[in-house]
Parts: sequence; C-alpha cells; structure tokens
Amino acid sequence: MKLWLDTAKIEEIREIASWGVLEGVTTNPSLMARAGTADRKSVARTIDEIVGGPVSAEVISTDAEGMIEEAREILTWSPHVVVKIPTTEEGLKAMKEISKWENGRINATLIFSANQALLAAKAGATYVSVFIGRLDDAGQDGMEVIRETAAIFELHDIPAEIVAASIRHPRHVIEAAISGAHIATIPYAVMKKMIKHPLTDVGIVRFLEDWKKVAG
Repeated sequence: MKLWLDTAKIEEIREIASWGVLEGVTTNPSLMARAGTADRKSVARTIDEIVGGPVSAEVISTDAEGMIEEAREILTWSPHVVVKIPTTEEGLKAMKEISKWENGRINATLIFSANQALLAAKAGATYVSVFIGRLDDAGQDGMEVIRETAAIFELHDIPAEIVAASIRHPRHVIEAAISGAHIATIPYAVMKKMIKHPLTDVGIVRFLEDWKKVAG
C-alpha cells in the first residue's frame, strides 16, 4: 500500500518526504485554508518538486462544465498533478470527459459507498477516495466500504486504485492495508504517530545506558 500525505503545508511535506516513505500528496480547499494560501498552482508545483509523485488538487466548481474547465488548467500545473472531482452526478459527467484526455488523471473524492466508488471508476477515475473517518463519525463502518470496493474491483478487474482517506488514527492505516486499499492518504499528525512507540523509546534509553557501562 502506498503512503500519501493529506496536507497543503509545505514544511510538513518536506519533513515526511525526508523519511523516504512518501509517495504522493492530497490537498483540498479546506487544507489550503489551513495552510493559509489560495495559490493552488504554486503549492502543487512545489509539492511536485519535493515528492515527484501524484499531487491531488481539487476543483471548486459544482457543475460539470465548470469542473472540466478547471481541470484543463489544473492538469497543466505539473507532470504529476491529479484533479480531484467530487463524486456527484455532475462530477461523473466531468470525469467521463476528463478521462478521455491524454493527461486526464482523476481522483474521485467524497466517496462514502461502494456504489459511488464503482460509478466513479466506470466514469474513468484513476483513484477513488473513500472517506472512512467521516463514515465512522456518522456511525457507519468506513472500513467495510473499503473491503466491498476492493472485492468488487478485484472480481471485475477494475483498474482504479482505492484510496483510504479521512484517516483518523494509525490503526486506520493498518486496517486499510488489510482491507485492500491501494493507497492511504494520511494527515501529518497521524503519520508522526505511526513512527512512535513507547517500547522503542525505552529500548533506545536502555541500549545507551548499557553502552555507557561498557564504554566507561
């Protein structure tokens, strides 16, 4: 399973990229707002320079014509940029058109059911992003949607990749990998927690103490 970072903050991306584990980044209007910028083009290009992998940038329009027009611009920003399209009726219409383009890379976003994932994939999405955390928040089983989608895609040889999105904690990452997600897009805070374990910290302290005794 590939690991992406869900943020628009360049300093966070640089830090996680330095670990050697980062394979892509997703952004959206909310993340841009938290990063204090509206310059999506500049941010996408900077991220591409750091990561050299898929960088998702979301449209603002809600109608198919507007989404298509925005996508034309977004897909020129960098070689790895992917346009995020909401999984709505208008979104499906836009995906159908954009997927015909040579550089028509699509991340179908705001998916909350296997039905939506299937429709987005059939409309031409490159990636389908299932928001497991928001489903859990609503009292539903977000991971079950990942499992259902993975089973459908495998059974029918559907090439779209499943993205586990809206991740809330490190356990979500493990469950997504086991459930068949191809990608997990992870908030910075959760990524930092993934590397931490109290026994690792204790082990380092003990090793250093033992070495001091031997080395004098």
